[in-house]
Amino acid sequence: MIATTKICLEATSPFNFGLSAEIFSKGDRQIRKYENNRFWQVMHFDEKLLLVNIRSFGSVDNPKLKVELKTNSELTSDDAKNVEKAIRSLFNLDLNLAEFYDETKTDEIMRRLTRKLLGLKIPATQTVFEALIDSIVEQQISIKVATYIENKLTKKFGDTLSVEGEVFYAFPTPEKLASVGVEEIRRCGLSQRKSEYIKGISELVVDRELNLENLVRWESAKDIIHELDKVRGIGVWTAELTMLRGMAKFEALPAEDLGLKRVISRYYCDGEAITGAHARQIAEKWGLWKGLAAYYLIVADMKDIEA
Repeated sequence: MIATTKICLEATSPFNFGLSAEIFSKGDRQIRKYENNRFWQVMHFDEKLLLVNIRSFGSVDNPKLKVELKTNSELTSDDAKNVEKAIRSLFNLDLNLAEFYDETKTDEIMRRLTRKLLGLKIPATQTVFEALIDSIVEQQISIKVATYIENKLTKKFGDTLSVEGEVFYAFPTPEKLASVGVEEIRRCGLSQRKSEYIKGISELVVDRELNLENLVRWESAKDIIHELDKVRGIGVWTAELTMLRGMAKFEALPAEDLGLKRVISRYYCDGEAITGAHARQIAEKWGLWKGLAAYYLIVADMKDIEA
């Protein structure tokens, strides 16, 4: 039996929900998608699965969201608090973009882009584990291919929730990925080595030898990178991407990413090829907001916005 709960949330302004969720407009509707001002995704909460539907009914300056939760069991009051916290994290609703805009206002290019993308907040994964697995999948391949593999992983190993005759899939748990063979993971389109990385990391999490979710509380980006770099399959690029997506550590900048170097070059170097070191040098003007500024460049490039 499916139970339905409705809640309303406010976000720190400015916040443009449609712009922030638009990146999921081409997503798999059984996993995560944005369409007709509605975003939906299945999320894990202990043994419970929830289909989270989010709509905006506010404005950029007065952002408000209507959230409808469909779950396979009743929610307790503690569940409701955890769900609200997770949803707030999913779209970084408490992030004060005014601080970011103020920090980067002396950069004329970024100042113009932030005006055109006012209220854009970077979405996050529900867990650090999901961000890390996605980052490993995306090592040295295109986003299009990586998204296909990530969706295949989710549909093959993720738990399911049936709502109104439609099946939805949640991202696989560490327990599930630790329990399957490397060859099963590889069949999703991954290399042998990446499959080994994913299984190995999942086993470390299950055996409590790697506490990824606790890293969110660490203040030093260098310490987080150093800790993750000890794990087979995780380098600096993977660690930085994980920090940005799964920990809201906006100072993280995966500068060696080919796509990121390309968009930085488009807006700052007339399209000429640049190195990761050059990308980091340019990003210094963004202070502790390097990763978020880079995300603005990525979205601006996707929407073909000129600075």
